[in-house]
Amino acid sequence: MERCEARSPGRVNLIGEHTDYNDGFVMPAAIGYFTSVSAARRTGRRLTLASEGFPPAAPIELDRLPRKPRGDWSDYACGVLAELEDAGVRLAAADLRVTSTIPPGAGLSSSAAFEVAVALAMLALAGAQLDRVAIAELAQRAECTFAGARVGIMDQFAVLFGRAGHAILLDTRTLRHELLALPPHTRVVICNTGVRRALAAAAYNERREQCEAAVAVLRRHFPGISALRDVSMTQLEACERELPDPLLRRARHVVAENARVLDAAAALRRADAAALGALMNASHESLRDDYEVSCAELDAMVAIARGAGGVYGARMTGGGFGGCTVNLVEASAVGPFCALVAAEYRRATGRDAAFYDGTPVDAASVA
Repeated sequence: MERCEARSPGRVNLIGEHTDYNDGFVMPAAIGYFTSVSAARRTGRRLTLASEGFPPAAPIELDRLPRKPRGDWSDYACGVLAELEDAGVRLAAADLRVTSTIPPGAGLSSSAAFEVAVALAMLALAGAQLDRVAIAELAQRAECTFAGARVGIMDQFAVLFGRAGHAILLDTRTLRHELLALPPHTRVVICNTGVRRALAAAAYNERREQCEAAVAVLRRHFPGISALRDVSMTQLEACERELPDPLLRRARHVVAENARVLDAAAALRRADAAALGALMNASHESLRDDYEVSCAELDAMVAIARGAGGVYGARMTGGGFGGCTVNLVEASAVGPFCALVAAEYRRATGRDAAFYDGTPVDAASVA
């Protein structure tokens, strides 16, 4: 193939936050905001990158691929290219042009969308194929290695396996997944606090280390566990005196959140929007109090949303410390909901909210 365009959606997570790197359960959905990579073959062994939203990146020499970060936005692409090469793909020299409608810094997975779009475009130019699970795994490794964020696989998996109108129940340990239809009378509305997630990367890695430390303590009593996914609330409570603060609270969030995701899946199977909304509400409280990844603006936005008519549930979504909330809203109430949240959030914080349609869409594609 001489020319192609890969288009990869963002994602929103309905419930299951900070569980993916603990081998747990998550429930994301692909959403209709996209990163597109237009790729054209060129002569030689060089790859160029250009984007409307970022300064020009230095060319990448395909026969001498960077194996450590260069310190700019091209690191995400460099990581993907290195992973493709390690998978045996003979990379084609190309000019890549990147455009995106995914708002950066909002926690809607613009990085995973970019990684997946680069992978799909480069595979198409090379005439090579990898299954979608392998692509998700290599994109995840690229972000961990080159961007320094020890992310789980949820984001990459969601943009590769999404389906219109459905959320994805994903077991991040086995990668088994189930597509679950959202109740037809509801809509997913994403509200952006306007607070950039400036502290998220360092705090994200810190939370992951705290979860691993909690597992090390718990394993003394329960040798069979390898991650918080394996821990029951009864086991956690039995060891609570040995888990110093904040390890106990971090572990309590993950254990309870895994149970909430499975309960949310059961609610969707019976189209019970009220039950799903209640679980979303409980998730936010846990993220705020036990995992401590919320912020004043997220809390204010959630409180305002819950006071609006036709709202089943509201919670922060994404890594935290800013970004967005996700709201399950009666379809007929979406307009009044957005108007009320905009006005009240402005009054409470002095900030302007932005709103995105969280209707689930189909997965990434290449043409």
